[in-house]
Amino acid sequence: MRITRGRVISGIALVGTGALLLAGCAAAPEEGGDDTAAVDFLPCMVSDAGGFDDKSFNQLGYEGLLEAAAEIGVEPITVESASETDYAPNIESLLGQGCDLIVTVGFALSAATLEAAEANPDVEFALIDDAADADFDGAVDFDNTKPIIFDTAQAAFLAGYAAASYTKTGTVATWGGMNFPTVTIFMDGFAQGVTYYNEQNGKDVKVLGWTGDGETSTFTGGFEANDVAKTTAQNFIDQGADILLPVGGPIYQSAVAAIADSGKEIALVGVDADLFETDPSTADIILTSILKGIKTATAAVVSDAAAGNFSNEAYVGTLANDGVGLAPFHNFEDLVSPDLSGQLDEIAAGIIDGSIPVTSYLNP
Repeated sequence: MRITRGRVISGIALVGTGALLLAGCAAAPEEGGDDTAAVDFLPCMVSDAGGFDDKSFNQLGYEGLLEAAAEIGVEPITVESASETDYAPNIESLLGQGCDLIVTVGFALSAATLEAAEANPDVEFALIDDAADADFDGAVDFDNTKPIIFDTAQAAFLAGYAAASYTKTGTVATWGGMNFPTVTIFMDGFAQGVTYYNEQNGKDVKVLGWTGDGETSTFTGGFEANDVAKTTAQNFIDQGADILLPVGGPIYQSAVAAIADSGKEIALVGVDADLFETDPSTADIILTSILKGIKTATAAVVSDAAAGNFSNEAYVGTLANDGVGLAPFHNFEDLVSPDLSGQLDEIAAGIIDGSIPVTSYLNP
């Protein structure tokens, strides 16, 4: 693991990011106010095994932390995990360094985060991409733990529709790193979008990798870019898929390698961040990306906590509050149907007003 040790800098905190995005289940943070208590506020973060340079999930959270810390006037402490065995020790190390807020990036850290939250009620925790509800009773387990979650099925629905519209082979594929709700929500939403396209246009585009059941769908068994992840992508290419949606941080890099080796015209759909922007090497193959507002949501939660406005109410990103969305088509803009953007706007409006239902574990 790598630890960056920070120190608190004197100054008055500013809460400029507070009004951005935090419009899900929790109320938006208040702007301004007496923030002098933030002089002694120390925010910290633990990555999952993907690391802060994954050009995706962890990187967005890290950038949100840095943005808020700069406004507050503090230097955060960040700890990068190399494997799952680092999670609990990394959190413990931050507790020992006096962190006031510990942001853990990813559902894989849920158990370690909740254990630490229960044992340290005076420390605040924010858990990205997990409901912090280990007993599944529908409520956040502890008062000092805030979930930051995203109904990405809504944006994935749009991506599925776009993929079905663009495919030349009539076959698309999606798979995940591991069978977690925050992974399968992408896969399920994507498949729902393909189904909707078929219904609306009398087509029969097939989805490989997602069966509608997490137990029987395709997963690589982890979130590393490795031979298993590359072989998984290659298998779908061999079955005729010309659009690939890998869900799980760096595993998309293995799909990029498989696409290059195939010599075929295969398009990629990214997750979390706009891969066209964060990883320019994908520019020629990235159709679009399913976006989470992780950076802005993280910055807002950190700023809220610094201002003394922390609560355990979940932030839920949706299309309605711009917490999720679909990236531009970039280099594919002239290659997709000229009617597609307008259709996606209409579908998004239908999802927001409820006339086009999209189900997920957050919205059964």
